[in-house]
Amino acid sequence: MSTYPSCPACGSAHTYEDGAVFVCPDCAHEWAAGDAAAEGVAVVRDCNGNALAEGDSVVVIKDLKVRGSSIPLKQGTLIRGIRLVEGDAGHIEGNSDRIKGLVLKTCFLRKA
Repeated sequence: MSTYPSCPACGSAHTYEDGAVFVCPDCAHEWAAGDAAAEGVAVVRDCNGNALAEGDSVVVIKDLKVRGSSIPLKQGTLIRGIRLVEGDAGHIEGNSDRIKGLVLKTCFLRKA
């Protein structure tokens, strides 16, 4: 007997396969077998909804004060070679030309 994944919406274990999708009878949620969001893999997105990946470049969309530094991060600053924070889809790590070791919220970034 094969085991089916738990429902990503309600967490119910009473799921079944219907063709190419899985269905939860408790909440009527349907998802594809290869759906990354349903498998627990967090998809990191910028302010416009574009998916970000390891090594991408992003641009700051708003002037930001940086804790521990007297230099603000200006709008339009390019952050190259970002790193994704494991287990947190709302933050990325990266370096600007002037400030190293930044942790930034993705809502203030857009993909370059």
